[in-house]
Amino acid sequence: MARTILVVDDESTLRETLVDALEVEGFRVVAAANGREALLQFRAERPDLVLLDLMLPELSGIEVCRIIRAESGVPIVMLTAKDSELDKVVGLELGADDYVTKPFSVRELSARIRALFRRSEQQAAESPSPIVDLGGVQADLAGHRLLRDGQTVPMKPKAFELLAFLLRHPGQVFTRDQLLEHVWGYDYAGETRTVDVHIHWLRSQIEPDPSTPQLIHTVRGVGYVFRRPT
Repeated sequence: MARTILVVDDESTLRETLVDALEVEGFRVVAAANGREALLQFRAERPDLVLLDLMLPELSGIEVCRIIRAESGVPIVMLTAKDSELDKVVGLELGADDYVTKPFSVRELSARIRALFRRSEQQAAESPSPIVDLGGVQADLAGHRLLRDGQTVPMKPKAFELLAFLLRHPGQVFTRDQLLEHVWGYDYAGETRTVDVHIHWLRSQIEPDPSTPQLIHTVRGVGYVFRRPT
């Protein structure tokens, strides 16, 4: 059965181009022209992935991203303008999985979509792993959740994937490019800020004092490493 993609963009020409191109790629595609319509379509269609423009009428893409992420872990790919770095960061912090800067090629977009789907399939196929005690919280790798005092802590899906990857490779230093490849599933062409955003968010959830990390350490000039608490 074909995967369903929700395309949200108020530019009719781009929206129609994306719908046509993704249908040729074998996807089932539904579309929305504004934020409110996007939420209606999302709840009615339950798509497997959302392509979400940030500059939308009715409700902004940032607000739509926040609402969708509160309801679902579905992959979200943001469509952004070149000069919207702040919006990109805000979107990633709200739980978007990726962003593509306009103008972009449909081929690039399709590759990123397929990479996200492959990553989801790989995670679903992984064997159950034990719960990892991080001191104040526990990471349930099999259940894909973070626990504090037995209660589930809200987690952005991609942030948990990053945490799970680091936990499975304790003591191993990874560059930002390597983390992008292993966690996001493809080369970000040097756009590594997304890793820093997710590391910052992770530390706020698992570190007793995020300003002095005891679990996820920065290796200056290289990247990041997880070290088990002693």
